[in-house]
Amino acid sequence: MDSVWQNTLRNHTDTLKAVENDTALNERITESAAVISEALKKGNKVVIFGNGGSAADAQHIAAEFVGRFRRERKAMNVFALTGNTAVLTSVANDYDYGAVFERQVETFLSEGDIAIGITTSGKSANVLRALKKAKEKGAFTIAMTGESPLLSSAQLIINIPSPVTSHIQEMHMMIGHYWADYTEQNM
Repeated sequence: MDSVWQNTLRNHTDTLKAVENDTALNERITESAAVISEALKKGNKVVIFGNGGSAADAQHIAAEFVGRFRRERKAMNVFALTGNTAVLTSVANDYDYGAVFERQVETFLSEGDIAIGITTSGKSANVLRALKKAKEKGAFTIAMTGESPLLSSAQLIINIPSPVTSHIQEMHMMIGHYWADYTEQNM
């Protein structure tokens, strides 16, 4: 077997074990699923956003809720703020790139909604600004990040204990799938 592949598997497994063994992190992950499920049951919406690979992850997670994950059911009001290129480019041009999610949060979120910001580094200024704006609007905020927790950016922080971006992203997607599964089972 190729040594690069073996290292990839070993590193992924190490990250997975670190997550599995972190009781406090698992409690936050479970709490996040319950918060998302309850908000959707009440008719609120969930928005998800991030940059680069995290933008793609946001869209993937949203698709699991709008389409289906494992069960046939009604579509859920979850969407990614990364899919409308006209909004992203006009806001970046007219204001600055730091406002691309903040302006959408200001437009779309209301009290009781959920904002999920994804940043593997924990330093994405536009994600932090959007989470701050969401809190101001009365939305519940969740941050998914890597080792660097966003201490004041969100009400619930899911920080994956790894310095490796790809392994952080893998765990973020696993959590997104868990959220969809949990919500489908509790609707």
